[in-house]
Amino acid sequence: MKQLTGGSILVVDDEATVRDVLARALEQEGHRCQTAASVEEALEKIEVEGYQVVLADILMPGRTGIDLLAEVRERFPDTKVLMVTAVSDMDTAVRALRMGASDYLTKPFNLEEVCISVKRALEQRRLELIEREYKEHLEKKVQEQTAALRETFFGAITSLAQALDAKDRYTYGHSERVTEIAVILGEEMGLAEGDLEDLRVAGLVHDIGKMGISEEVLNKKGRLTDEEFEQVRKHPALGEQILRPVIQSERVLSFVRHHHERFDGRGYPDGLAGEEIPFGARLLAVADAYDAMTSDRLYRMAMSADEARQQLRENRGGQFDPEIVDVFLAVQEKLHACRLKTGTEG
Repeated sequence: MKQLTGGSILVVDDEATVRDVLARALEQEGHRCQTAASVEEALEKIEVEGYQVVLADILMPGRTGIDLLAEVRERFPDTKVLMVTAVSDMDTAVRALRMGASDYLTKPFNLEEVCISVKRALEQRRLELIEREYKEHLEKKVQEQTAALRETFFGAITSLAQALDAKDRYTYGHSERVTEIAVILGEEMGLAEGDLEDLRVAGLVHDIGKMGISEEVLNKKGRLTDEEFEQVRKHPALGEQILRPVIQSERVLSFVRHHHERFDGRGYPDGLAGEEIPFGARLLAVADAYDAMTSDRLYRMAMSADEARQQLRENRGGQFDPEIVDVFLAVQEKLHACRLKTGTEG
């Protein structure tokens, strides 16, 4: 007898002679063989031993080999099944192949063909496991690389926001605070994690278009002239242009472009109204306005939180989405904690 270095095989047949002949032939080829006389016995043994290949007769009293095939394919998908049938029952053999059997053998046996078929099934199983392991490894690498890219991307976005803050010291930390407020509102309103991530990205860079506005205008202490205000009004559209080469998400770009639209349609740059305005942009509009009102500026001191909330109430349905204002006013405790964390309590 050859050294047992082959696969683990279960032979299932209600005839003891057939089981013994097949088992001896396979053991001589180096396989580890056990036998079962029924589908129930076979399933019990597979549950315990986990065979690589099951060789099963189709026609058995009670539950058939087809029943066994169906259960093995569902419960033990890594186990290959070879079906044994009479020459006169080829239709059933073809059905078994369609159900996932690896091959079929006909009685009377050619033992050499049996051994070849078992060897082929073992090789097929080995290749499938290698392919699965490779795919899992590849998926893991892709996930790791995606996470690294996301981290790098957020780092770059944060750097852009910090570069803007450095240009205007009176708005230092504004983008981060707006992002935190907007995300809190988004969570309260049931946004999915993917939507919240888009909101985070847009919040961090919503004002990046101000990079294209002169420092004299950004840092002017007095009232802006009409011409200067027109420069400032360009920053949402300019921000979209700056970000388009590096951000592929049209939704994020739309949040940036439209965060100064008004619910009544009198905002900019496109004069959108109501639900025409992307929802994320409406969230950012409320968060942006509240943080601006409760922060010091060159041309005015910060409002108190109560004063800023009153402004939101008065502009509910005009400048701001009324539903978002209502949620904002209902989550003051969380927003208060956010302002304390960033050191900018109004």
